[in-house]
Amino acid sequence: MNSLDAFHPTVRRWFEHNFDAPTPVQQASWPVIAGGEHALITAPTGSGKTLTAFLWSLSQFAAGGLETGSTKVLYVSPLKALNNDIQQNLLTPLTELVADYNMPPLQVRVRSGDTDQSERQRMLRKPPDILITTPESLSLMLTTEKGQSALQSVATVIVDEIHALVENRRGVNLMT
Repeated sequence: MNSLDAFHPTVRRWFEHNFDAPTPVQQASWPVIAGGEHALITAPTGSGKTLTAFLWSLSQFAAGGLETGSTKVLYVSPLKALNNDIQQNLLTPLTELVADYNMPPLQVRVRSGDTDQSERQRMLRKPPDILITTPESLSLMLTTEKGQSALQSVATVIVDEIHALVENRRGVNLMT
């Protein structure tokens, strides 16, 4: 079985247009993820781990397996990793899928210590489809009823750069 077989045709076409073939980590991971199993993906930088997780989530939105209108995907990562990974592995594919492949747009928001209070409140009132956050911000969200409510519909959790989290206070925040 081709590791792309389980993808929505729109997402599969996008991938095949942009890449020669899945990387070994993608070939090994996508069948596990498609099977609904938990996955711990370890591989060198640049091997496609983050795209592996995000692309499957985008495929699920395209197929209707994840409904829009509430947070379905939660991406947790230390702030240093956020900007490049998000742009390259989520926003660029999503923008191209919406513009060139007619995929419905998704709401993506970032909540970190730099997010102003009005934006935080807006996210609690109307949670994004995909929420990108840090362990500290997630921990703060989970301490309030509104924050917990905003995360009730999460179906997929992606924890990136876990090695940078486990041995310090960020890992403690993530475990709580």
